[in-house]
Amino acid sequence: MPDIETVLKQLSRTIVEREKGGAISYQEYIKLVAEHPAQMMRNVFQLFHDMVKTYVSQGIDEYPDDPESINFASFDTRRLFVENSDRPFFADRLFANRLMNHVAAMKSGARQNKIYIFEGPPGSGKSTFLNNLLMKFEEYANTEAGRTYEVVWHLDRRILGRFKEHQVGAFMEKLSHLLDEYELDPQDLSEAKGSLHRNDVVEIPCPSHDSPLLMIDKGQRRAFFDDLFNNDSFKWQLFTEKEYDWVFRDSPCTICSSLFQALSARLEDPADLFKMIQVRPYRFNRRLGEGITVFNPGDKPMRMNVLTNELLQKRIDHLLGDSNEVKYLFSNFARTNNGIYALMDVKSHNAERLLELHNIISEGIHKVEDIEENVRSLFIALMNPEDERSIEGVQSFTDRIEFINIPYVMDLNTEVEIYRNIFGKHIDGGFLPRVLHNFARVIISTRMNIKSDALLEWIGDPEKYRLYCDEHLQILKMEIYTGHIPEWLTEEDRKRLTAKRRKKIIAESEHEGDHGFSGRESIKIFSDFYAAYARKDKMINMSHLSTFFLRWRKELKELIPEGFMESLVHNYDFVVLQEVKEALYYYNEAQIERDTLHYMFAVNFEPGSVEICRFTGERLEITEEFLSAIEGRLLGQKADEESRQRFRRETQKEYTGRALTQEILVEGKKPQETALYQDLHDRYVYNLKEKVLEPFLENANFRRAIKDYDTEAFKTYDKRIRDDVSFLINNLSSDKFKYTKQAAKEICVYVIDNDLARKFHV
Repeated sequence: MPDIETVLKQLSRTIVEREKGGAISYQEYIKLVAEHPAQMMRNVFQLFHDMVKTYVSQGIDEYPDDPESINFASFDTRRLFVENSDRPFFADRLFANRLMNHVAAMKSGARQNKIYIFEGPPGSGKSTFLNNLLMKFEEYANTEAGRTYEVVWHLDRRILGRFKEHQVGAFMEKLSHLLDEYELDPQDLSEAKGSLHRNDVVEIPCPSHDSPLLMIDKGQRRAFFDDLFNNDSFKWQLFTEKEYDWVFRDSPCTICSSLFQALSARLEDPADLFKMIQVRPYRFNRRLGEGITVFNPGDKPMRMNVLTNELLQKRIDHLLGDSNEVKYLFSNFARTNNGIYALMDVKSHNAERLLELHNIISEGIHKVEDIEENVRSLFIALMNPEDERSIEGVQSFTDRIEFINIPYVMDLNTEVEIYRNIFGKHIDGGFLPRVLHNFARVIISTRMNIKSDALLEWIGDPEKYRLYCDEHLQILKMEIYTGHIPEWLTEEDRKRLTAKRRKKIIAESEHEGDHGFSGRESIKIFSDFYAAYARKDKMINMSHLSTFFLRWRKELKELIPEGFMESLVHNYDFVVLQEVKEALYYYNEAQIERDTLHYMFAVNFEPGSVEICRFTGERLEITEEFLSAIEGRLLGQKADEESRQRFRRETQKEYTGRALTQEILVEGKKPQETALYQDLHDRYVYNLKEKVLEPFLENANFRRAIKDYDTEAFKTYDKRIRDDVSFLINNLSSDKFKYTKQAAKEICVYVIDNDLARKFHV
C-alpha cells in the first residue's frame, strides 16, 4: 500500500510548481536570451510559424529534379490536424500548400498587421480546422520547445522602504487595488495585502503578457543587443530582417510603462528597478481566455470591456501629486496580446467584433477611453462566402484582410482518407484497386469548374486524349492537383508543362470547391454506395460505380459533368490494361540486350555482309530479313518499308556521329551506356509489352484458368497455361501492383471480357 501522504505531497508539489510557472530573475532571463536567442525572442507570429513547422513535416516534391518544378509539395499534416483530435481535419494538398505559404509569410513580418480570414462554403470543415489548430497551438506553446515569457512585477518592501513613508503607503495602496483588477485568488490577495505589514513580495503579472524584452528602453535596445550578442548569423538576422522589427518597435503596456516610470523616478539605483522585474512562462489557456480567445456568433458582447477602479485611481493621483499622468485602464484585448484572437463565423455578434478590430489591426492600438492600449495579436476568423457583405464598403479594412480559401476537398487522395477515417481502413479490401479513388474522382468532379483556360492553353485539343480523359480535362486536372503528372501524356505535352503553366493550373483551384457535393454530402453518398455493393465474395468494381451514379441514384447524376463517368471508365480501363500487360510480360533482358547491340553494329554494313560483332563477338549474317526482324520489334510489325529504311539511316547516323565516336571511344562508355542503346532498348521493351496479350486473347482456356486459379480445377490445365496464369497473378499480387489474389483474378477477367487490348488499338 503506497504512502498516501507522500503521494499527495508530490501531487501538491507538482501543482505548486506548475502554478508558480518557474519565475526567474530578469538577469537569468537575459542569460537565456543570450544562449537561445531564436527561441527566446519570438512574438506570436514567430511562435505560430514554429508550431506549424514542428507538427508538419518537410514537404515532399515528387519531381525534385524537374527544372519546371513549382515546389507544389506533399505535406503530412496529420500531426497538426488529425492525431489526438476528437474530430480530425484532413487538409488536401492544395490547402496544405496554401496554408504553409501563408505561415511562412507570417514569420517574415510582411503580413503581421492583418486578420486572416479562412473562407469556405458550409460543410468544408472550417470550424474543425480552427479548433484543431488552436488545440495544437495551445499544446505547443505550453511545452518547453514552444515556451515564451511574460513580465511579472515582484515589488520588494525592503527596496520600496527607501521611499519616503507617505510614498510607500500610497504606492503599496495602489498595488493592493491593482491586484483586484487582475482578479487574483482571494487568498493570494489577502497575502499580498498582508505584505504591507510583513516583509513579503507583492506579485503583479502584466495583464498584456508583455515580452520582458520590452522593459528595455526602446532607445537603448539596439546598443543593448549589440553588446549582448556575438557577431554571428542570428545577430545579422536580428538587425536586418523584418521578422524582428517588433523587438525594436513595440512598447510595453500602459500598466508596465506606468510602473516602470513611477519606480524609476523614486529609486536611486536603476539596477534596483530590474530586480523588481521577474519573468515567467506565458501560460496559454483557451478555456480561461488567456492567450487564446474564441468567440462564437451567438456570444453576446461583454457589458463592460473597460476595466478600472475609481478608488485605485484616486490613490494613484495622490501618489503622483494629482498629476493625472497614469490611468489604470485596460480591456479584455489585453488578455490575448501576443496570443490568438479568433472569431468562429463572421455573422451576428461576430460581425460587430470584426468591424471593431479595424483600428486594432491597422495600427496595433486599441482605445480604452482616452488611453491607447497596445494589441499585437494573431487575428483569425472563419467566414462563409455570402457573409463578405459584412465588411463591404470599408476599403481601408479590406486592405488589412488576408483571405485564405478553405474549400471542399479537391485532392482525391485526401477524399479517400476521409472515407477511411469514418468507415474504417478495412473498406479498401472491398474494392478493386483504383475503384475507391474513382469514387472520390466522381465526387470531386462536381466541385470543379467545367472549363479550364489553363489546361486548354496547354493541351490545345482534348480530343487526342479521349481514350484516357474527359473532354473538359478534369481527370487530368485532378492528377495535377495531387502532384502527379500522368504517364499517358505525350512527350511533347510533358515538355510544354512549364512552371508558369503549372502555376496557372494550381491557381484555378482558388475558384473551385465552393459548389458541388459538400463534405457531409459525400460521406452520406459513400455510406449508401458502400452499403449497397459491399460483399464478402465479390469486390466493388467500376460497373457498380457507374450503375450507382447513372442508374440507381439518378438525382446525383445531375451534378456530375456530362460524359465524365464514361471517360472515367476509359481512363480506368487504360490503366489496368497497362498493369496486366506489365505483369504478364516476361523480361528476357539478355535477349533484348543481344538484339539491340547486334542492330547498333549491323546497320553500318550493307545487307549480304558477314561480320563479327565488336560488342558480343558473335558472327552475324547481315541480311534484310535479319534487320527487318529486329526493326519489327523496335517499330512494331505494322511499320512500312519506308519507315524502316528511314529509321535504319537515322540509327546509323547516330551510331557513327555520337555513340561510337564520342561516347564509346572518347568518353569510354560501355555500348549499353550510350543514349542510342537506351533509346533502342526502350523501344524494344515497349513493343514487346504492347503485344504481350495477343497469344492469350484467343485462348478460352486462359480465361477459365484465371477464374479457377487457387482451386483444385486449376490443376487440370496444361503446364504452359498454369505457368502463365500463376506468373500473372503473382506479379499483380506483388508490392509493385498491390492487388490481392482475388482482386488480381477479377481484374484479369475484366480485361479479357471487355476486350481492352483491342479497345486501345493494341
